[in-house]
Amino acid sequence: MTTAPAKPGSPSVERVQRRTLAVLSAAQITGGVGVAVGLALSSLVVFDLSGSEAISGLAGTATVLGAALLALPAAKAAGKDGRRAGLGLAYVAALTGCVISVLAISIASWPLLLAGLVLVGGGSAGNLAARYSATDLSPPGHAGRHLSLVVWAATIGSVAGPNLADPADRLGMSMGLAPTAGPFAFAALAFAVALLIVVAGLRPDPLKLARQLTGTAGATGGRSKTIKDAWGTLRATPAARAALLAIAVSHTAMVSVMSMTPVHLRHEGAELKVIGLVLSLHIAGMYVLSPVVGWLADKVGKVPVLVLGMALLVASAALAGTAGDRVWQITAGLTLLGIGWSCGLVAGSAMLSEAVAIERRPAVQGLSDLLMNICGATGTIIAGAIVGALSYGVLGLVVGVMVTATGLWLALARPSTSTPA
Repeated sequence: MTTAPAKPGSPSVERVQRRTLAVLSAAQITGGVGVAVGLALSSLVVFDLSGSEAISGLAGTATVLGAALLALPAAKAAGKDGRRAGLGLAYVAALTGCVISVLAISIASWPLLLAGLVLVGGGSAGNLAARYSATDLSPPGHAGRHLSLVVWAATIGSVAGPNLADPADRLGMSMGLAPTAGPFAFAALAFAVALLIVVAGLRPDPLKLARQLTGTAGATGGRSKTIKDAWGTLRATPAARAALLAIAVSHTAMVSVMSMTPVHLRHEGAELKVIGLVLSLHIAGMYVLSPVVGWLADKVGKVPVLVLGMALLVASAALAGTAGDRVWQITAGLTLLGIGWSCGLVAGSAMLSEAVAIERRPAVQGLSDLLMNICGATGTIIAGAIVGALSYGVLGLVVGVMVTATGLWLALARPSTSTPA
């Protein structure tokens, strides 16, 4: 006699969801450390090795591009073998990239370092994919809150990460590593722990269980089908398209300004500890308030929260862009930049998940992360060119215009956020 699967909202599914959220949160903490340690120094290390401000902007581009390139393979693995396989692939890539980065710094090769940073971007791909994993078993109307809890868990690792860069550097040099190689070695360890947590703890797999509950357990999808189905779903779903646009614009604005802030602060005479503190507060803005953002998205609506996020991003660009050498003003701008990004990512991701049926989610979510990170990578290239040729202030102006246009469109169009049947 076969036992019927539990229904969504039943005690057994609720227990699995609680365990899933706990495992994903633990992986986010350790994975967040790995991502943040790498981001804290990558642009400065590339600048020191290359001597070029424009090339230093490629550090952020490399990690964002890596996250984009790994989004679809991770989505394909998740669609075929479950969330555990997709997340595992992303963290293995990040670990490998950290090892390559250590080698590149040891031989003073900035091209090899950029290649390593592309794979390090897998850490961001894994952390981004984890948020979607939190929604597979969410009851109706709770996607924002569950997703935001996993995003919030990254606070611990992401805030601590930049401040661990200096101690990790000193420890690495004491162990014989080249200067600035220690943080990347530490990041490799963090990604290894995140990989172990996911592989050992994410059982049962939430996507596989969700498909069993909805009778779509046979849905997998290869590479071409993943892309084809995702585009088809987006064309047929206005809410999904609007969510993807909001996510992409929020991420592009955040990455563009954040990637060039360390270089700007260095030019203004700020010390490494000051730069680390500014980035820590920025990352705190990205994650600390995410549960509040998720609750608002579920209660007030996704579109209003997205519009609020755009307004915060405009304010942040204005503050940072007009700060000059005033560190406190740059800090305030970067903090608002993080909160605006949180509104865009949490509300947009919840809106995207609720707009798409469970059997199509991995493909659409993977395409969303691909496009988001391609936009982010393009933004960092343009940001480096703008700062190099013009100024950090002009970068703030360009970002402000882009975000204002998106916010006005969302406020006026107000796309429907109804859940698919």
